[in-house]
Amino acid sequence: MGIGVLCGLLAGAFWGMVFIAPKLLPVFSPWELAIGRYLAYGLVAFAAALPLMTRIARKLTRADCVALLRQAFTGNLLYYVLLAFGVQLAGVGPTSLIIGILPISVTIMGRRDHGAVPLARLIWPLLVVAAGIACINLDLFGGGAGAHGPAAGEAARTVWERVAGVMCAAGALVCWTLYAVDNARYLQRNPQYSGNEWSALYGISTGVVSVVLAIAGWLLAGDRLGDAGSGRDWQWFWMVNAAVALGASLIGNNLWNISSRRLPLTLSGQMIVFETLFALAYGFVFDHRLPRPLEIAAIVLLMVGVAWSVRLHATGKSA
Repeated sequence: MGIGVLCGLLAGAFWGMVFIAPKLLPVFSPWELAIGRYLAYGLVAFAAALPLMTRIARKLTRADCVALLRQAFTGNLLYYVLLAFGVQLAGVGPTSLIIGILPISVTIMGRRDHGAVPLARLIWPLLVVAAGIACINLDLFGGGAGAHGPAAGEAARTVWERVAGVMCAAGALVCWTLYAVDNARYLQRNPQYSGNEWSALYGISTGVVSVVLAIAGWLLAGDRLGDAGSGRDWQWFWMVNAAVALGASLIGNNLWNISSRRLPLTLSGQMIVFETLFALAYGFVFDHRLPRPLEIAAIVLLMVGVAWSVRLHATGKSA
């Protein structure tokens, strides 16, 4: 279990990179960032899988291919698209508040799985995690983000746009919850695949789906995608996406697969908070500032909540 917790923590460290990429590429749309990241992920995963391809091909079944495509579409592309629309229509605050429920939603979905701790015993650490998530969003809603807080354009949105944005954010929450549960259960049922092998296959599947969407996007907006003006540095674009693909997608997903296989869902779901913690840490470094009081409170609460859950899942000397 200790290895599972460590891998979950390290996965969060790599996933936190995703939140820095948009700051490094501010002139590119969320759709372009998503397609660029997942195309790069597919190429990196294919290169990583080449030495393993003969061994993997002997084990791969039609059911595996269906599961990989389902998880790639749900956990990557559909999730990211819904998330982007949620931010555009409802704003960063409501969207982050909804997505922040992920550790709790995954834990609840896995309450009946093998090794799960009853929710009655997890209620207090889950409430501590929820309080940490609330602190992050209170800081955002309270204007703590300064220039990055709600803009005038957000106030001008119609009620229906906000409702649509909230629904998109809720859809993104459902997508990643379903992916996390599906992925964990599939890996536990199929021990013949190592975390590295499944991560590579997952990346290739994501790349295949991204190619289809990239072709559709090129046909619909090819003139804009080819525009090099307005500071659209495509060389820098691909360098950043390649780094995110290697770190956040290939290595991060490999670590997450190891964690998912070793931990019950009632615990692995809460490992997602490390993505939030590392994203906050990277943001502080990028913005050259120290955390504000509510952010410090959120960090402490999230760490206490997860440590408490680990303690409840541990037995005997492993505690």
